[in-house]
Amino acid sequence: MQTAYLIAEIVVIPLSGWLTRVFSTRWLFAASAAGFTVTSLLCALAWNIESMIVFRALQGLLGASMIPTMFTSSFYFFQGPRRVYSAAVVGTIASLAPVLGPVIGGWITDTWNWHWLFYVNLVPGIVVTILATLLIRMDEPDWTLLKDADYPGIALMAVALSTLEYVLEEGARWNWFDDATIRHCAWIAAIAGVLFIIRSLTFARPVVDLRALKNRNFAVGCVLSFVTGIGIFSTIYLTPLFLGYVRGYSAWQIGLAIVSTGAASLIGVPVYVLLARKFDTRWLMMFGLALFGVSMWAYSYITSDWSGGELLIPQILRGFPQVFAVAPAVNLGLGSLPAECLKYASGLFNMMRNLGGAVGIAVCGAILNTRTNFHFNGIAYHLTPANGAMTRMVDGIAQRYGALPGSPDAGHVAALKELWHLAYREASTLAFADAFHAIMVAFIAATLLVPLLRNATAVKASALASH
Repeated sequence: MQTAYLIAEIVVIPLSGWLTRVFSTRWLFAASAAGFTVTSLLCALAWNIESMIVFRALQGLLGASMIPTMFTSSFYFFQGPRRVYSAAVVGTIASLAPVLGPVIGGWITDTWNWHWLFYVNLVPGIVVTILATLLIRMDEPDWTLLKDADYPGIALMAVALSTLEYVLEEGARWNWFDDATIRHCAWIAAIAGVLFIIRSLTFARPVVDLRALKNRNFAVGCVLSFVTGIGIFSTIYLTPLFLGYVRGYSAWQIGLAIVSTGAASLIGVPVYVLLARKFDTRWLMMFGLALFGVSMWAYSYITSDWSGGELLIPQILRGFPQVFAVAPAVNLGLGSLPAECLKYASGLFNMMRNLGGAVGIAVCGAILNTRTNFHFNGIAYHLTPANGAMTRMVDGIAQRYGALPGSPDAGHVAALKELWHLAYREASTLAFADAFHAIMVAFIAATLLVPLLRNATAVKASALASH
């Protein structure tokens, strides 16, 4: 169900720039908000898993343009130094929503039922649609672009991104390339991706202009956006998973345990805005990425006894610098492009963050699978009769359960099951620590890339075209 949504979303996001020019910012955003609202209602009314998959795919397809359009609009309405502040607010809102989702969603699920996860979108969706229609005045639609559009390029991009997203989302579940469907989709994604790149670089009017990557700030910004996507979405994936499977928390308890991340993110915004007035945003970005990496290092000391209290400091260290990592990448990456390139580039920039999230979650899922087995074998190797502590534990459990009516071997069987669950829990916890270590390495690399950014104002269109 989630894969269907993400596939549809990641295909449309890079097309948002071209769609904005065709339909105008006003009508594209309004239509996207309306489509998301209507499909939310359909999801709430879904009668089986198949209908839910279809409606979620439609929701991703119709609602995907809102975030890149929001970034473009913020750059249009806020010029000069005010872009620093708008990027901070917009970037934080876009990144904070996935953090608050488990909190609000957990409370709604436990208090009412899952249908209300979609019903709550209706009133805000209607309000946003009406306000967007009445208030947004930026540009006019250009329907002539439909005539000469690069439809082969659109098809190649859709095939490449959709099959790649499927591989990343479903690979761990089907043991990666041992599954024929995963293998075939990987080959299709690679071939279609190469053909799409060639087409985009040789066609005069591509719907996704990869030539913007010739701008160094934008190229490095895309890489940093990719890494921040890994960090934001992977930790949102890992932390609730640990609390649910290892600690046995309910949805509401998970939400309460991770709410400190969202609170720290909100506190970070005014601090960033204050410091951005006095310091080079590149240094602020290095601070944000480095502190995010430190938080992953703090997470890597996780044990099976950790709960909200133990997670508090790592989550504050992860939430507070989020705006420091996201906002400068937006401002330095997109802000260095001429206005005519901004609409096309915004979709590509946002796609990199979402793609980073998909890659991060896939890699973390693979780490959890492989490293859990690795650590379990390592733990099981030491669980022999020579291990006195294990023997005493097994004997104690066997004696306790053996006193109950039933088979005389029931106590011993129960003790072995308890030992297995204990070993698996500890192996899973060690695998979570390995996943956090991997994210930390990605942020160390990202921190070292920041000096490549130039603290430049918008590049002239003619300079970019001359590349």
